[in-house]
Amino acid sequence: MARSTFKVLFYLKRQSEKNGKVPVMGRITVNGTISQFSCKLNVRPALWDTEANKAAGKSVEAQRVNEKLENIKTNIGKQYQRISDRDSYVTAEKVKNAWLGMGDECKLLLQTFDEYLIAFEKRVGKDRSPSTLENIQSARKYLADFLEYEYHLTDIPFNELKREFMDKFIVYLSNIRNLRSGTIKTPVKKLHLMTYKAFQNGWIAADTFAGFKYKVEYRDRRFLTEPELQAVMTVQLPNYKTAIVRDIFVFCCFTGIAYSDVKKLTHDDIHTDERRDMWIIDKRTKTGTQFRVKLLPVARQLVERYSRLSLQGGVVFPVKDDNSMNMSMRHVARHAGLSFYPTTHIARHTFATTVTLSQGVPLETVSKMLGHKHITTTQIYAKITNDKIGRDMTALEAKIGDKFKIAQ
Repeated sequence: MARSTFKVLFYLKRQSEKNGKVPVMGRITVNGTISQFSCKLNVRPALWDTEANKAAGKSVEAQRVNEKLENIKTNIGKQYQRISDRDSYVTAEKVKNAWLGMGDECKLLLQTFDEYLIAFEKRVGKDRSPSTLENIQSARKYLADFLEYEYHLTDIPFNELKREFMDKFIVYLSNIRNLRSGTIKTPVKKLHLMTYKAFQNGWIAADTFAGFKYKVEYRDRRFLTEPELQAVMTVQLPNYKTAIVRDIFVFCCFTGIAYSDVKKLTHDDIHTDERRDMWIIDKRTKTGTQFRVKLLPVARQLVERYSRLSLQGGVVFPVKDDNSMNMSMRHVARHAGLSFYPTTHIARHTFATTVTLSQGVPLETVSKMLGHKHITTTQIYAKITNDKIGRDMTALEAKIGDKFKIAQ
């Protein structure tokens, strides 16, 4: 059998110049397969001999650079020889991974992430939701893209991770991928979860990111004010399909139910008590947490109106896909004179803010109706309106009366 071809060369990544220096990169070639890596060296472009693939001259700086490059080349060659003697096939990626300490005995970050994803997928539809799986898959992709962008790696061993890895990852998500603070939270949490698993399993001596906290800066959540909600409820719409979407949106505004939950809501999920009050008692698709909501008159009227349709599967409303719902709500918004386009999730914010908290409903009650696991989540969603603040201060003013007087 023909012997594998093997070559290691070095070059500059000139487009990444910083402070007058550029990174030195390496390239391994085996039988036409190529794998690149960072040498973790930076040199002045003028010092580099392109033809010789090393630093030019005999200066102290050039000797230092060339000594490190020769050491890298020698160690890569040893790994290539070891794999060639042991295995029936050799690839450039395999040689690079062996040189980086990513052999079979060493656990890798993305490898562990993939194992976690496989186990998670088996729980979808039982105690985990498809949307949560999508978020975790996105976190894995961000991490893989970051490894390629920052380190030119397809994976990395846990023992190579340092604290600065997390800092660079956050900068990448924020500045390169332009993600908002709330979106960054999931990839950061999952990265920490992987290192914690590695620590628990004894793959590393200590949790690399123990004590690390990422502070999320939540942006203000949009909601409909009372006049805006009334405008949506009473606007005359050009066709019945758009009116159906409007009705479903309004139902969510008066129940706080999320899109994924109203889509699967059936008449069996709506219960009537001994006082003839109607209740939705169900579990959230996203978290599996139970929620209970007593139907307000508007919501009750909508349930009764659509019960005449006898929809397939016993669902209450003919809910379209999320994108179609949001597009139809754009038409509703234009006809109702709104200054922005509300999405299906804004209905949930509206319930938390305009319909409940602003009317004096306690935070704990709203949290239960929304099906939140933690009341802190409700505090993020709920925004107290100026009307509520004004009413509270007027009540306080009447209560205080003339109790306090300032000296004349």
